[in-house]
Amino acid sequence: MTSKITGKAIAAGAAIGSAAVAAALLYATRRKEKNQPTQLGPIPSGEPPETD
Repeated sequence: MTSKITGKAIAAGAAIGSAAVAAALLYATRRKEKNQPTQLGPIPSGEPPETD
């Protein structure tokens, strides 16, 4: 007994698969941005900054 997959089933599977991939990429992108530390400014030491 063989089962034949219809075109509608293939299209539905492709849509679900592509949606899952898109969701995973969005999740990974958001996680990457949160993990980057924010750069703090220089700590004031009371001395004038050295400029040329």
